[in-house]
Amino acid sequence: MRPALDFDGTYTEDPELWDGFIAAARSRGHEVLCVTMRHEHEGARVRSRLEGRVDAIVYTGRKAKRPFLEGLGLAIDVWVDDSPHWVNEDATD
Repeated sequence: MRPALDFDGTYTEDPELWDGFIAAARSRGHEVLCVTMRHEHEGARVRSRLEGRVDAIVYTGRKAKRPFLEGLGLAIDVWVDDSPHWVNEDATD
């Protein structure tokens, strides 16, 4: 299974909870991605918290998450996001 975990408003609300989830999921063979609508140049905080803990960090640059990942050939099984509309909708800066 490949879950996608949002950063802002999801992971940031309870990092200890999500760190436990990430560790447990990966120990069971799941591939955990952090998928954020941030631009990559805005990712210092994301990298400092999650680099090496998740299998990948994906920055969509304000693009809808699902089509962006599909364009990379990545299918997500479970979306964990406090604002699920961003999975299918682009943001406007």
